[in-house]
This record gives sequence, structure tokens and C-alpha cells, in this order.
Amino acid sequence: MVVNSVHWFRKGLRLHDNPALQEALNGADTVRCVYILDPWFAGAANVGINRWRFLLEALDDLDSSLKKLNSRLFVIRGQPTDVFPRLFKEWKVTRLTFEYDPEPYGKERDGAIIKMAQEFGVETIVRNSHTLYNLDRIIEMNNNSPPLTFKRFQTIVSRLELPRRPLLPVTLQQMDKCHIKIADNHDQLYSIPSLEELGFRTEGLPPAVWRGGESEALDRLNKHLDKKVWVANLEHPRVSTCSLYASPTGLSPYLRFGCLSCRVLYYNLRELYMKLRKRCSPPLSLFGQLLWREFFYTAATNNPNFDRMEGNPICVQIPWDQNPEALAKWAEGRTGFPWIDAIMTQLRQEGWIHHLARHAVACFLTRGDLWISWESGMKVFEELLLDADWSVNAGSWMWLSCSAFFQQFFHCYCPVGFGRRTDPSGDYIRRYIPILKDYPNRYIYEPWNAPETVQKAANCVVGVDYPKPMINHAEGSRLNIERMKQVYQQLSHYRGLSLLASVPTIQEEAEPPMTDESQTSSGPGMRKHKSKILIFPSRV
Repeated sequence: MVVNSVHWFRKGLRLHDNPALQEALNGADTVRCVYILDPWFAGAANVGINRWRFLLEALDDLDSSLKKLNSRLFVIRGQPTDVFPRLFKEWKVTRLTFEYDPEPYGKERDGAIIKMAQEFGVETIVRNSHTLYNLDRIIEMNNNSPPLTFKRFQTIVSRLELPRRPLLPVTLQQMDKCHIKIADNHDQLYSIPSLEELGFRTEGLPPAVWRGGESEALDRLNKHLDKKVWVANLEHPRVSTCSLYASPTGLSPYLRFGCLSCRVLYYNLRELYMKLRKRCSPPLSLFGQLLWREFFYTAATNNPNFDRMEGNPICVQIPWDQNPEALAKWAEGRTGFPWIDAIMTQLRQEGWIHHLARHAVACFLTRGDLWISWESGMKVFEELLLDADWSVNAGSWMWLSCSAFFQQFFHCYCPVGFGRRTDPSGDYIRRYIPILKDYPNRYIYEPWNAPETVQKAANCVVGVDYPKPMINHAEGSRLNIERMKQVYQQLSHYRGLSLLASVPTIQEEAEPPMTDESQTSSGPGMRKHKSKILIFPSRV
């Protein structure tokens, strides 16, 4: 029997450690690698230009790698349910392979495709490689419900076998055994679209700070592993101004798009640790950044409402304000707080911000100052963050807004003091808000307090050249803490619990991540703080 395979790329945009792709190659006569892209979806989706550029670069890199194996990537316009029936007939497909998607939307989509393939007599093979563990197994071991504390999650993971070892990259010899003739007009029929084709304006678009693709991911991994002193000492480098800028060893966008296998990262860290520590088995904390990712994936996998408050069984129902004008000021970096505005400007320009920066702007938007729903902030991050991942993004926002997982609402970030402690010189603000560059250090975090003579000397008058603060932080945060206290008192009364019993202590819970580069370059996810102001999700 002739076996004509199609491997469907979605995430998992790589040739290394790709079990589903290996299944496509196994005993096949022909293999075609497909990526389905719906141009209409590109225009309608809440995804910004930096994320689309990263994806297109990743596809281009994948196509280049396949060329070296005498194959090509087939990029096809349309929706999977419309595209596959045509491909099944045209290419006489007998086998379809793809990576397992644990998220609710992905499982629903894939179920429909599997059913359709069966109707066409096409065998479907699905393999997991986007997460370290089988999430259903974790849920099963927790009495058939997802663990909702990281401590409990770690306990279960510690009882599991180690993740499966990663597979080797696809080879030329493998691909030659199931070679297909590439048509001369392949680029006309199956080309990777441009940003312009997707409806984006690219005039004045600066070069990408993060370049997409497996090649870049593996190069960054090598640089990352060169930081052997950090791995040996298992310490967090002190956060400084430099920490706030994009790092050449950052990996989070590459994990999100599957340009880098999480299992490859896991085993590289494990083996390096064991080599440096004389074969000593590494602690779970070494993999904290990856485990937080698994934690949120597990919590979300059977919860289709994980990304919203209503109908979400784990989310506290908080009566957030509706304030489109305030939301727009936050999203566009026009709050009048330089620390917050610099962070949101970097996010919009580069598609990435440091994990502590994520905590600062998320707290400011929700329970800290503006009292706007975490769902609104999550959507902005979904549009702008290269590493925004449905499960981790929603989970982190629920955590930071004290809507789920974490309930210490009485700890708040100050949009002046927190930034000043992180970057006393204010260089970060000067980089992203250059209109404030001539302010002295004393006033750069609160320019509204500068005397008029200082403001004029800096060529930036507050209220004219730069906005006044949109809120009084001291008053706003005090009011919001009282609001949160009322919500939790009502909640504890309804559940018949005391409020204090429902609030985890610092010792009981570690900090989680909002996906970022530090998850893979700053070390394990456990961190002690001298100040109780900073107990928020840390990294995934």
C-alpha cells in the first residue's frame, strides 16, 4: 500500500524533536509539510504586527531548512476544514500527522479534522511535544481535577517519570526516502505571505528585536547554556536596568511558537546541571520556569472559559469597572506614570517586556490603580506579546489580578517606587520615553513633582508635553484594596470559610511567571523577597 503523508504544522515549527513529523516520515512513500494560514483570520484576529512578523520569519526559516532536505513547506490559504478535503483528494493522502494541542479550542478543532479524515479514509496520528508531561495524567493523579496551587502541582510532577527524551532532527536520508518532486511554480502556489499581503503597513517598521525561527532558537539556546556559572550556582542575577531590555539569550517566544522544543531545553538544563554538580540529580526548582508553563496548561486544558471571568469556575467574580478611555491610555502608554508608560511603549515597539515589568503594568491596570478587568489586559498582551500563550497569558492575568491562584490582594506595586528601585538612574524611561530624557534622576519617575523651572529646562512641561498622572495612586490603591477585601469577605462567607484561611502565605506558594525571556535566562522560578511588595507571579 502506498503511504502518502501530510504533516500539518501549527505550533511546533521545527525539525528537531518533532514526534508527529517523524511519524509522517515513518515508512511513507511521500511526505508534504503543510502550514494552513487564513488571510481573513490574519486581518480579523487580535494579533499585532510583531507577532505576525515573528510567525512569518519562523515559517521562512522552516522552509529554508526543508529546502536543505530537498523538500519545501506548503503554505496554503484557507481554513483547515475547507483545505483538507481538497488536499486529501489532490494528493491522495493516506496519513495525516500533527502535534497535540492541549488547549480547548485546539482540541475542538482537531477533533473535527480527525473525524473528517476518517470519512476520507485517512489515518490520523497525533503526538504530544508541546508540553513536558501528559496533562491528562496530571489531572487524573489529582482526583480528576487540575491542581490549582503550584505546590500541589509540583508534588504530582515529582511522582511522575521524567519527560520523554527529545528526538533527533529530521535528516536528509529520512526525507530522501519519501521525496516528492517540487513543482517549478511552488513559490507561486504555496509561498509564505508578506506582511503587506496580510494587510499590515510596514513603512517605518524597525528591524525585529526578536527574529523568528528554529535556527535562531537553537543559536540562542547555545548562548543560554554558555551561562554555566548561573546554572552551577542556581542563583538569580540581581534585576538591573539591563535586565529590562531584550536579551540575546531569551527563549520564551521560541517556546511559544514551538521553534524550540521544551524537552530539548529541559534535558540540556538537566544534563548541564548534573555535569556541574557531579551527577547530582537536579532539583525541581531548576525547571521552575518550564513547570509554570505546564501548570497553566494543565489548569486550562479542560476549561474553555479559562480566558474569561464569566463561566470560569476557578475565577473570582469581581465587579470591575468599564472604562475604555482609561484602558486606551494604559495600552498606549499615556498614563502619566513614566515607569508604566515606558513598559507599555517597549511592549508595543518590541513585543516583549521583562517579567517584573509585566507585573507592574498588570497590577496597575487591575486591582492596583485602574480597577479594569484582567480580561482587557490579557487581550492587549495577546495582541502585542510575542510569547503570549492562551493558557499562560490568561492564567498569569488571573493570578496578578487576584482572580485565581493567588489572593494576597493587600500587596500592591507602586508605579513610582517599584521602578525607582529597579532602575534608580531612570535610563530605561529615557530610552522609551525620550521626551523625558533631560529630567534629573530625582524627578524622572514623578515629573509632575518637578518645579516648573526644572520642567521647562527639560523641555517637557507636564500637562503640555507629557500627560499628568491619570490617577492618584495612593488614593486609588487604598480604595481598591478595600474593594478586594469586600469581594473576598463575601466569597469566604459564601464558602463558609474564614478569609485568612483562604489566603496562602508567602511560604506556601511560589511565584508564577508571566511568560517572558527570564523564564529561560534568569534561572529557576523560586525567589525570596526582602519586601512584601513584590510577591507576584514571576516567570513562565
